[in-house]
Amino acid sequence: MKTYPENEWLMLSGIQHYVFCKRQWALIHLEGEWQENFLTTEGKIIHERVHNEDLTEKRGDLIICRGMRIFSDKLGISGVSDAVEFHKSEEGALLAGYDGFWRPIPIEYKHGKPKADHSDILQVVAQAMCLEEMFCVNINEACLFYDKIHRREKVEITSELREEVQKAFEEMHQYFKRGYTPKVKIKKACKSCSLKDVCLPELTKRQSVASYYESFMEVD
Repeated sequence: MKTYPENEWLMLSGIQHYVFCKRQWALIHLEGEWQENFLTTEGKIIHERVHNEDLTEKRGDLIICRGMRIFSDKLGISGVSDAVEFHKSEEGALLAGYDGFWRPIPIEYKHGKPKADHSDILQVVAQAMCLEEMFCVNINEACLFYDKIHRREKVEITSELREEVQKAFEEMHQYFKRGYTPKVKIKKACKSCSLKDVCLPELTKRQSVASYYESFMEVD
């Protein structure tokens, strides 16, 4: 299987942007554009509360690591997991300083409530795939915690979801290598996007200069 050198790794969190809107991902990760709005600010606050790389909790047969750095050579990505829970199990990973085996489960914290698309789901599945590669274990579940509904949503990690993650990152690597920013596909969510003033999706409704002159030249 193909692996990527570290200098070609992409940000793991980018898959959430990519699934939501390929153009948004490219504007952020290729062109370095970013603007805050109410939604992004609230999301940032949530992650700042969760991330603490110096904090590891031990509660009986449960270990919680926050702000854990993760990566995958196979997917060519790296990032930080909000939290990884290690549950004591009959099989799993060996952890330095702890006896026995531990089963890792990534936990991703999100603002709002579950989305209609797979953007959040694929992000946490990608985290699980990184942990599998790092600890040489199989992970069959992950969790998303949404602040608006104040509960976890369990994600069953299926072969179909793994394939979606693999395909998305392959496409992202291709776009990144080409330095190509996809054209906008206007949808309802454009109105709430923090980059709408950079993307300017409404301009796609207008006739291009080239097509204008072409139609003008065709007039008898």
